[in-house]
Formats: sequence, C-alpha cells, structure tokens
Amino acid sequence: MQLSVIILNYNVRYFLEQCVLSVLDALQHIDGEIIVVDNHSSDDSCQMMKARFPSIRLIENKENTGFPKGNNIGVAEAKGEYICILNPDTVVAEDTFTKILGHLRQTPPSGAGGLGCKLIDGTGNFLPESKRGIPTPWVAFTKIFGLYKIFPKVSLFNQYYAQHLSENESGVVDILVGAFMVMPRELYLEHGGFDENCFMYSDDIDLSYRLLLSGKSNFYFSETSVIHYKGESTLKDGTYRKRFQEAMEYFYSKHFKKSAFFSFFMKVGSVFFAFLKKNKITDSKSMVDHYILISENQLLKEKLEKLLGKNVKVIPSSFKNELSSLLKGINTNIEIIFDQNYLTFSTIISAMELHKNEKVTFKIIPNHSNFMIGSNSSNDRGEVVMIEG
Repeated sequence: MQLSVIILNYNVRYFLEQCVLSVLDALQHIDGEIIVVDNHSSDDSCQMMKARFPSIRLIENKENTGFPKGNNIGVAEAKGEYICILNPDTVVAEDTFTKILGHLRQTPPSGAGGLGCKLIDGTGNFLPESKRGIPTPWVAFTKIFGLYKIFPKVSLFNQYYAQHLSENESGVVDILVGAFMVMPRELYLEHGGFDENCFMYSDDIDLSYRLLLSGKSNFYFSETSVIHYKGESTLKDGTYRKRFQEAMEYFYSKHFKKSAFFSFFMKVGSVFFAFLKKNKITDSKSMVDHYILISENQLLKEKLEKLLGKNVKVIPSSFKNELSSLLKGINTNIEIIFDQNYLTFSTIISAMELHKNEKVTFKIIPNHSNFMIGSNSSNDRGEVVMIEG
C-alpha cells in the first residue's frame, strides 16, 4: 500500500464529511487507505461516518486523547509506505497525493524528512504557516510582535514563516504544519510520532525539529494547494491561549534552555497575539449583497433563494470567463457557492485562489450533501448552512 491518510476528528462532523469526500477522490488512482480517528466527539461524526462511509476504518476513542496521541493511534493501524497526517477541516485536490508521491519517489530517501504543501484558507488566501523556521526565542519574538511583516526581506526577522521561499516556490524548510504532513511511515515510527506529553499546538513543531536533529530535511511542496479552514478546529479563546502558551513552554524546555524571562515573555506575547486574533474575528463578518451559484441544477437555485432570502445568479460549471466578468471591478460583497456535484475539488480550489478578494467569500456544497460549508476568515469558526431537501 502506498499511502495511509490519518484524519483525527473532534466535533467537526460536516467538515469531516467534506474532507473524506475530497480524500476519496484524491485516492482514486492510488493504492491507499483512510483511517479516521474520532477523539470522543459529542456530535454525530461517528454516526455520519458509519452511514456514509461504512468501508472506511473508524477508530472511536473513549476520551479526547489530544492531537499527538490521537494521530499516533491512527498511524499504529496504518499499512501504507507513506502516511499523511490530515486535519478534518481540510479539502485536498484530486491530484494532491499523486503529485506529492511523484515528488517523494524522486527524492533520495536517506535525507528526506517530512513534506508539507501549500495551504490556503476559506477565502483563497495563502496560509504562511505552511512553511516555517525553528521558533527559537528570537524567532518567536519577531512573529508575536509582527517584525516579519515590517522587514519581510531581512533574514534576521523573516525566519518564522520561512520567507526565503515564496508561497509558490518549493524548497527545504525547518518546520511543517500538522494540518497536512506527509512522511514515510517507518520514519514517523522511528521518531516515536508526535510527543504525547504535549496536548496540542507545538506537536508539529516538535516532530519537525526532531527530524532535523536526526539529519533529515523537511520540504515545502508548492505545486498543490489544499484548503485548511483552520479556525474550525480551535476557537481562539482563553483556553486556546493557555494551551498554546503551555505547549510552547514545553517545547522550549525540551529543546532549549528555559528561563524565567522567556516564560514571562511568552505569557505577555500570547495575550497580545490572542487579542489581535479576537479583533480579527470581530471584523471578519460581512453581509452578503449578491450570491453566485456555479451549478447545472436550477432547482438548487430556487432552494437557495428561499433559504437565503435573496436572488441567486446561476452560471454553468464551465464558468471561467463568465465568473471573471462578473467579478471585474466589484464594489459589493459577493458569495460564490460551488456545487461540487458538477465541479472537481481541484477546480474549486483553483477558482478560490484566482478570485480571492476582500469582497468575495466562498461556500461549497459537497457531492450528494444537504449543506454548504465554508469560512470567511482563517481566525474564525467556519459556517455550515443546511439546505432542506
């Protein structure tokens, strides 16, 4: 078996459904498997998996074991030569795994570590954490206080987001993000997988760093894009701030010399960082003025107009030129709804990247589903809108 995709879920039932649909499409020409590990969700995630995807391996944990242990449980059951650690609030393109496995086959295995790819949020914007540097105390300082934005070309300040590479440039990086991480299964097991002493947030940094310490090189692969709604799995509240702070302090105490000054700095910085995130969440909501549905289903247009209380313009699935014309010079808020019954995920992802705009938001109606789903900000929880039959 070539690839095992491990999806750790916790209370994101609709995002999980869309994620699994996209992975199934991406594995059509690959000898692979999907393993969903549920961390004791209180929603109907497990019921959905059993009803819609009965052939997919589902592991139901009896408690929320955290990100590291949950993924380690899944990898322990995997059979693939390679594993992909994948968040449930992601959408992969149909050719994502084909491209990545093709690249890995050409990479000398002796020095190869983990591989990440280009992640975009629900508005089509690049997520800079797709590629990162080692967050030493100085690098963390430049991140928390925004120096990497002020001096993006100065290597002293631009290491946190590995800005020596552009988002469309593949190359070696230090740290990968746990939302999408591919590596040989044996390599993951040799390094003990994610450190289960860390509940979440620094686990991907820790594993990436341990790969570096063993002489491996991590790689950022820019030739495929994956949606990561990001804000869905974890709301940026006080609990998040506390756990993030604890996780980073654990990482530093494990790999670097810990100091009282740095502990104080992390507390101040995490509060400041969370405050900025909270303000961004407040500003992310906007009223939609016009809706555009990309579909061949006229009945769906009528259902959405009744649901949304506004006119919905329908354009066909061969929408490229027409959509560009409609969005040219826009000055009102527009939401584009992709009907995935007539579109590939690859087409949807490409369109989101091409038409990203502060005035444009996106939703997807997954294949054979009765809901549309998306997110208007990488800092906010996503939105699920039920569509009556």
